[in-house]
Amino acid sequence: MQTHADIEHLIIDGASKDGTVEIVRSHANPEIRLISEPDKGIYDAMNKGLALATGEVIGFLNSDDFYADAAVLEKIANAFQDLTIDACYSDLVYVTQDNSRVVRFWQSKPFSEGDFAKGWCPAHPTFYVRRSVIERLGLFDTTFKLAADFEFMVRYLERGRIRAAYIPLVLVRMRLGGASNENWQSIAQQNRDIFAALRKNGVPFSRMWFSVNKVVSRLRQLVVGHVRRHD
Repeated sequence: MQTHADIEHLIIDGASKDGTVEIVRSHANPEIRLISEPDKGIYDAMNKGLALATGEVIGFLNSDDFYADAAVLEKIANAFQDLTIDACYSDLVYVTQDNSRVVRFWQSKPFSEGDFAKGWCPAHPTFYVRRSVIERLGLFDTTFKLAADFEFMVRYLERGRIRAAYIPLVLVRMRLGGASNENWQSIAQQNRDIFAALRKNGVPFSRMWFSVNKVVSRLRQLVVGHVRRHD
């Protein structure tokens, strides 16, 4: 349904048995490439996609997420018309499984150096990057089991100092769930990975202030989501 015509679809499936392969094959066309084989987790699968992609700009759409409207990829492509832009990202909303209600509004902002140490992070499903930049700065570090996306963006924005454009629009609707939010143990492990990612990329931080800012940010997102549900 996307209005932007020049799209390469790479479907990276972990040898699933839930009907995904059959659904993809039912929509077969020359622009869709299906890879279905065992992998070593989410970020290993994403790295396969990055290695195979031939387009100028690359982003991810996770299996339970969807674009907010039909012009999303056109808006992203327009941002990259500025040849000085290396990446872009936008806002995101969490929705119920039936997509009937917004639960949380992840509103981002233009990046400033040191933001990651304050608990800020762009919504990774909205993060699109030039392939040439990925070739220079590298793939996902799969040693970070629950926060390789965070480490990836820290490496690109804080250490790599790439120039990213913020698009102040909701471009992705994300259903509730995900490996990093399954339980308290997963959340704790994700935070340990986040602190390790900051150290790896030389970003000074305070655990206490990071945690406080992150909690405040999440509460603000929930409050804004509540307001949006009743607008």
